[in-house]
Amino acid sequence: MLNVNPDTVCRLIALARVFHAKEAVSIPQEPTSPSDDWALQVLADHADDEVFLEFKSIVDDLEPDQQQEVVALLWLGRGDAAQEDWGELLEQAADDWNERTAEYLIAHPHLADHLQEGLDMLGYTCE
Repeated sequence: MLNVNPDTVCRLIALARVFHAKEAVSIPQEPTSPSDDWALQVLADHADDEVFLEFKSIVDDLEPDQQQEVVALLWLGRGDAAQEDWGELLEQAADDWNERTAEYLIAHPHLADHLQEGLDMLGYTCE
């Protein structure tokens, strides 16, 4: 069902856990206004972080449709839609896709949990 390798998603989960566990990482739960580009704030504040750089490299090396699947997994895992709506999530992720996918993903403080939940819902596990 997934075009992106589940092992790759599992590596992203592991990196997200390490990144978000660092004390210096501060990410607002919600943007303060609709015009705030809060995902880019993460990049600006953590541009030299080796964990972030590895995370970004992995995401950037994925094909756009694979990046879209990772975003859809995030949305599925955080409860934006039911498993039956997977196709709709993929369509929305394709419509919203841009080249800043890594920044968008890592800006979510509960990214690892949401990706894990999304994988679980689709029958995949990280070992």
